[in-house]
Amino acid sequence: MLEINGLKVAVAGKVILEDINLVINDGEAHVLFGPNGSGKSTLLGAIAGFSRYQILDGEIIFKGVDITHKPVHERALLGVGLMFQRPPTIKGLSMRDMVRICAQGHEFPEELPQRLNFTDFMHREVNHGFSGGELKRSELLQLMAQDPDLVLLDEPESGVDIENIALIGESINQLLDRDGLNDKAVCPRRKREMRRKSGLVITHTGHILNYVYPDVGHVLFNGRLSCMGNPRELFGCIQKIGYGECVRCSQTCS
Repeated sequence: MLEINGLKVAVAGKVILEDINLVINDGEAHVLFGPNGSGKSTLLGAIAGFSRYQILDGEIIFKGVDITHKPVHERALLGVGLMFQRPPTIKGLSMRDMVRICAQGHEFPEELPQRLNFTDFMHREVNHGFSGGELKRSELLQLMAQDPDLVLLDEPESGVDIENIALIGESINQLLDRDGLNDKAVCPRRKREMRRKSGLVITHTGHILNYVYPDVGHVLFNGRLSCMGNPRELFGCIQKIGYGECVRCSQTCS
């Protein structure tokens, strides 16, 4: 689904990411841990193609197509979708029209906003006056309408209260074709074969791991991918000894 080779990214002339190598296979969900300022959002922005992220070296291959220098809209049409951590407000545009745009002009199923308890917001301007949980549901609704192959989620649990976090997690699992992941009657290989979508989830707190079950975890530290492994084992290490020690321990063992 996604292959990143030797990626080097700068913002306003300052190098933020260096020598990033990452492979996400079809149907896989990966989670990216890292302290604030480590470059996690920069990586998602570079994959999505935002112009403020200058790619100095390396390549981004999506479904076999080199998208390194393609504009945002072409990547979106190919199947890249992004949930912003802090999405913008768009005055003068209703949520209903925004979701219709995401669905490329097609009528979207009415059960989508119902599923997210969002029906009462469809007449409102995009994200105007929304709470943290409402912003996340707005972003998820737009992604569900877009139906991307690669889902990029920037801290989906941030600003979400306890009442909404379970709904957010359930919606992410639906978006990633990961419903019934805990159904023991379905073997792991069959589960992978059933999934069409891949995902990359950024988390700082790790709370989303209580609801979404990624396949692979990574640690981004000082602009470099430093560790890879079982998501819960990595997060347990981070909680116990911190990012710096976790990375040093991994480098020593390897």
